Amino acid sequence: MTRSRSNSFMSVVNDAEKPQALVDLNREAAAATNAELSMTLLEGIKKYPYAVGWSVFLSTCIVMEGFDKSLINSLFALGPFQKKYGVLQADGSYQLTAAWQSGLSNASLVGEICGLWLNGIFAEKYGYRKTIIGSLILVAAFIFIPFFANSLPQIIAGQILLGFPWGVFQTITTTYAAEVCPVALRAYLTTYVNLCWVLGQLLAAGVLRGISNMTSEWAVRIPFACQWFWPVPLAIGIAFAPDSPWWMIRNDRPEEAKRALQRLTNNSDDSSNVNIDETIAMMQHTNLLEKTHSAGTSYIDCFKRTDLRRTEVACVVWMIQTLCGSTFMGYSTYFFEQAGLSRSASFSMSLALYGLGAIGTISSWFLMTKFGRRGLYLSGQAIMLVVLLVIGLLGLISKHNTGAQWAIGSLLLVFTFTYDATVGPVCYSLVAELSSNRLRAKTVVLARIFYNITGLITNILTPRMLNPTAWDWGAKTGFFWVGSISLCIVWTYFRLPEPKGRTYGELDVLFEQKVPARKFSSTFVNQFGEGAGGAADAGFLPEKEAVAVRVEQI
Repeated sequence: MTRSRSNSFMSVVNDAEKPQALVDLNREAAAATNAELSMTLLEGIKKYPYAVGWSVFLSTCIVMEGFDKSLINSLFALGPFQKKYGVLQADGSYQLTAAWQSGLSNASLVGEICGLWLNGIFAEKYGYRKTIIGSLILVAAFIFIPFFANSLPQIIAGQILLGFPWGVFQTITTTYAAEVCPVALRAYLTTYVNLCWVLGQLLAAGVLRGISNMTSEWAVRIPFACQWFWPVPLAIGIAFAPDSPWWMIRNDRPEEAKRALQRLTNNSDDSSNVNIDETIAMMQHTNLLEKTHSAGTSYIDCFKRTDLRRTEVACVVWMIQTLCGSTFMGYSTYFFEQAGLSRSASFSMSLALYGLGAIGTISSWFLMTKFGRRGLYLSGQAIMLVVLLVIGLLGLISKHNTGAQWAIGSLLLVFTFTYDATVGPVCYSLVAELSSNRLRAKTVVLARIFYNITGLITNILTPRMLNPTAWDWGAKTGFFWVGSISLCIVWTYFRLPEPKGRTYGELDVLFEQKVPARKFSSTFVNQFGEGAGGAADAGFLPEKEAVAVRVEQI
């Protein structure tokens, strides 16, 4: 590892009498870019072991949200919950009304939208580490509300307040993973966030399966109490985590960025390890390049110049997670019960469903290597369209047909595996990679806000589709999602770029040159201009001296 220079680059580039600093920065940035692009997966793990560890640890915050989201929707099928808050049906059973189901499902989404917006401000001002710790403290406090709740409005109030910190976790974990890891590791650690979601859902399904035969009020309180397991150990651990070096570069703190990068990499004296100075130069080069091509760093700037296209891609990519029919999984236990399976079988099927989801996410790590992000996103939607169509057709058969019931359950397992091997995890990688460095936190926040707004709408519609007191579509709901996912496939084909194997600087150039989405993977980019070592750079030299960045089709 090379020793850090003591002088701040920012003070150098502002000195017009020292143009050599630009040449040196360009040369070092090019060297770091070449080193990162040639890095293999195993080399990345060896050179960035602590980045992997800290990224995995911070992403564990998502387990809490996955647990609660699955918990709330699964409570609709829990006997004690139904009896306490439901309406007596003609057959002697109890059902929560569709309106209350929508309210409970949407409560946290409302809080998350507010939390997401604040996260885009606080994370950039105070850093990722402090923002996460503050959010964990809020989680520990707000859990008391649903735990002691005796009415549905109290549970809804607790869910809204819990949504504030969950909104922070939804995006900050993905952004942190994208910024502390090199290209070789980025896809794996951003998609690991989806695995944390699935693990949370799996834990919730396990807890609910264990208490499914309980009849006391503790059947409702125990799942909420389980959420207290997470905040304290996570907050203590994250207090020792290094912040994102990219965030420090954006805030003109290069020396702190170097120290953070040293803590994220293998800090032995082996010359094959990461060159800290060159890597910091690459970050500075990308940051200065974006300063030239971007309008600013406020939310409104996400809709200006090249960032408008990047914001559109990030938002729609995340909306597809909902529009592809994934709400079937969120309501899986209730869906199975309405499809005709017994309560015990419904909880068991949900447990199997989330187990397959975990396997699917791990499978995505290998599939992305072969098919890329765009290819996997597109093919996954095509497979899910077929599955949803068959589920809809089976819904035309009577609920009393046992074969049809289990066929629907089996197809939902296939749908879940496909989703969690393609759209589910790949979304996190796409949103984090396709956002610009200077606006990444805010772009990811906006994308998640649009996802939550879409979720609000689907959480109003889905209970009505499934609930026997409302539309009672049952499995025929599959037809609705066939139409929705068809539109998503068309958008993906024409608008979704392929970021596989690209540095952030290369992606900046591709967007700036307005390269069509379908040509991203076949376009050659030289972000350092002509000449060995790139003596001139279009990213941050004055406009009259700028050398056009070379972009050639191959």
